[in-house]
This record gives sequence, structure tokens and C-alpha cells, in this order.
Amino acid sequence: MGFFDKLLGEFIDVIDWVDNSDDTMVYRFDRYGNEIKYGAKLTVRESQVAIFVNEGQIADIFTPGIYELHTQNMPIMTTLNHWDHGFESPFKAEVYFFNLRQFLDLKWGTKNPIMLRDKEFGPVRLRSFGTYGIKISDPKIFLQEIVGTDGYFTVDEVSDQLRNVIVSRFASILGQANIPVLDLAGNYEQLSNFINNEIKDDFQAYGLELLNLLIENISLPPKVEEALDKRTSMGLAGDLDQYLKYQTAQALENSGTGSSTAGDAMGMGMGFALAQQMANNLNIKNTTSVQTPPIPKAQTYHFVINNEASKPFTLEQIKQKIKNGEILKSTLAWKEGMNGWEKSYNIEDLSVLFDTTPPPIPTVR
Repeated sequence: MGFFDKLLGEFIDVIDWVDNSDDTMVYRFDRYGNEIKYGAKLTVRESQVAIFVNEGQIADIFTPGIYELHTQNMPIMTTLNHWDHGFESPFKAEVYFFNLRQFLDLKWGTKNPIMLRDKEFGPVRLRSFGTYGIKISDPKIFLQEIVGTDGYFTVDEVSDQLRNVIVSRFASILGQANIPVLDLAGNYEQLSNFINNEIKDDFQAYGLELLNLLIENISLPPKVEEALDKRTSMGLAGDLDQYLKYQTAQALENSGTGSSTAGDAMGMGMGFALAQQMANNLNIKNTTSVQTPPIPKAQTYHFVINNEASKPFTLEQIKQKIKNGEILKSTLAWKEGMNGWEKSYNIEDLSVLFDTTPPPIPTVR
């Protein structure tokens, strides 16, 4: 082998690129001594494009296929270097391989909340996130505008800029859409399609195609969501007045089916009093008209007679029952507002009735 054969054997005669990563968009082929052998074999695989750059100028572009590099298939390189006739020497050129496959499941999201004015809630802050995909649509523009002289260009190097474009456009579109916050979830698909159409030109300016931008979530601040949950819970309860009355009726019914003891009667009375008090509080309404106050109810007491809670008796009825011997000083009594049952004689209202009522006439034997 002669000197020139040995020298020529060191020049690059096979140019190709096999991508072993999942995020490489552009790869610059490494050359020995920056020179390529005339007649070298170039392999461009499916989903690839190869671009030759000569002294900083974009020259010939090769689509998928196998090429033997001659002046016939490198017309721009031939023109730039004045290879008019009989050129067979090694030449210098940079070869960039572009990966044209789709890069999917890229993430976007708002770093800071978006301030909006909602008709129902007033000023609100919203956060949002989702996914999108890209692919190189114009390798020449992508090389000029984004890659430059980067010999190993990955998705991460452009994703931050693309994410900023998406978030900026999303904020403007969301503000103009004037969709109530509670209706946003039902419009994710419509918003996604609208954003795709609005920002595809921004991506094309970089030589990229935007693929299937999706909105996965639009959320309120945690404290606002908690307040909304409480509001929803109150709505599910419906009419609280009717709800309390229903609960009281259920409690009374359950008390009637079990054993009737003094403790059951006391619990029933206290529960009824509490429910009635809450219902009265909930029924307070503002009114502009003057209303006469309700007639006060006569004071009544319940008694434990024959181990059962009696119906309520007025003071006049109680006086008669004391006279008849049905109610004694030791008989347990309770009225609304008392904490528990007490002996009748220990209750001020009732003790007076015992003192003014003559004792029962003794039986004559």
C-alpha cells in the first residue's frame, strides 16, 4: 500500500447515525480531520434528515436513503466550492443529522398562579398543567433558529422556551375565554384545541410542529378548594330546618320502640329541646315589616309516672294532680331548659303548689 493510499484510507468514507437515546433531536457527525472522502457513503435512515454545512452555510439536504457522495448529488456544495470538473479530493463539511420522530409526553405548567376575575367568585388564582408533543417540521429553520453550532441537541434544551410560550398563550386565552371557574373542567378539550391553533405558528417559527397539547388540570388554591368543599357540603344538606325536624322525628320514633325509662325520657326531652332551639335559630329572617311578638306559651312540666315520661302538664293541671295524689313531692319532673330530672318538691315552681294544696283527706276506718 502506497503513502497516498494509506493517507486516503484515514478519511471518513461512511457517514451515518444510529440514535441510542430517546431525547436527541440533532446530532453532528464526528469527522476525522474535518475532511470527508470523495465518494463516501452516506446513510440517512427513516425519520432522519441530513444537512451538510459548508463554511457556515447550509448546503445540501438529504432525505432517507443511501448516497455515494459525488458532485452529482451535492449540487450546492459543488457550486459553493466551484467543483466544476473532475473533483475527486477529500473535502471539509459539517454533517448534521435531524431526528424527525415525535417527542411526546413533554410537560408544561404554570410556575406562578394566573390571576383572573370570575363572575361568581371574584378575583381568583388558577394553576394549570398538561402535556404536549413536538417534532421537527423544517430542519433548515430549526438549525438556523435554535441549534446553531450545537453538536448534540436534546429536547431539554428547547423545552423550557416552548413551555414559556405555551403558558403565556394559555394565560391570555383563558382570560379572554370568560368561562366560569366551575365550568372549566367541562371545556378542557375545547381549550386545548383552541390553544393548539393559536400557538402553532409560534412553534413553526422555530421549525417545529406542535402535537396534541392537552390540559390535564386547572385548579384553585388549596384554601379556596376547602372553602368550596364546605359550600358544597352545605348545599347537599338542603333545607337544614326540615333536616333537623326529620332527625328529631326519627329520634322520637326510636325512643318509642325501646324500653321507656327515665333516662330515655330525659334524652328525648333534651334532644327535642336542642333540635327545636337550632330550628328556631335557623328560621330567623330579616324583615322590614313590624311583627307582633308571639303569645308566650304556658309553662309545662313532664313527670315520671309509672316509670314512664308523661305528656307535658300546665301548672293548673299539675295543681289538680297534686290534689288527687297523682303527683307527689318525690315525683321526678323536667321542663325545657333543665339539665335533668329533679324531684318535684325541689323545683321552685312546683314546691309552691305543694305548700298551697291541702294534703289528701285520710281514709276513715
